[in-house]
Amino acid sequence: MATKIEIIKGDITQVTADAIVNAANSSLLGGGGVDGAIHRAGGPQILEACRQIRNRQGGCPTGEAVITTAGRLPAKYVIHTVGPVWQGGNKGESELLASAYLNSLRLAMENKCQSIAFPNISTGVYGFPLAKAAQVVHQTVSGFLNNNPAALRTVIFVCFDEENYRLYQQLWHQPDH
Repeated sequence: MATKIEIIKGDITQVTADAIVNAANSSLLGGGGVDGAIHRAGGPQILEACRQIRNRQGGCPTGEAVITTAGRLPAKYVIHTVGPVWQGGNKGESELLASAYLNSLRLAMENKCQSIAFPNISTGVYGFPLAKAAQVVHQTVSGFLNNNPAALRTVIFVCFDEENYRLYQQLWHQPDH
């Protein structure tokens, strides 16, 4: 059974999925953008779980991912991943972004999630060019799903803005050639 890809424009904290991915910072203590919204909507249980992870292993390095409870969110888990800050494209940013998505997908699979919702990681204050990020995500997620066809029933891309939404629509819904 093929994995269903959904692309929606909206607020990831309102999306029902087994796992919601948080575009976290390496401190895991909340921040702005998606990270702040997830912590506010999910409540103190998420921050407490993040503190326990910090006490165990320190923060979360760029490209890596950790999993916590989802608190009050309509999900079982929050997968916190740290995307790269764009520094011009010659510092491994694309590889680190791909790693953030892959590690999130692996954690979802290991925790028997059937659905996962992603925000547009690194494209906000971290400055990753939107079109380049969308291409990296498309290639990475498509490759993962091809190699793990039964891993997930649904992958949801939750775009906060119109430009990301359009880019994802073009990449995922283009006609077969």
